[in-house]
Amino acid sequence: MLWTILVVLLVLWLLGFIGHFGGNLIHILLVLALVVLVINLLSGRRPVV
Repeated sequence: MLWTILVVLLVLWLLGFIGHFGGNLIHILLVLALVVLVINLLSGRRPVV
């Protein structure tokens, strides 16, 4: 579930970065994606592939 959220946030960030819309929302999405990634890595429930 967290991987899906991470991928969605990264895709939205890339679309905002490429399309030059969203302003600070682009950076907020990137930070959220990184937070989800760190939580997923620290939880250690599944091995990272």
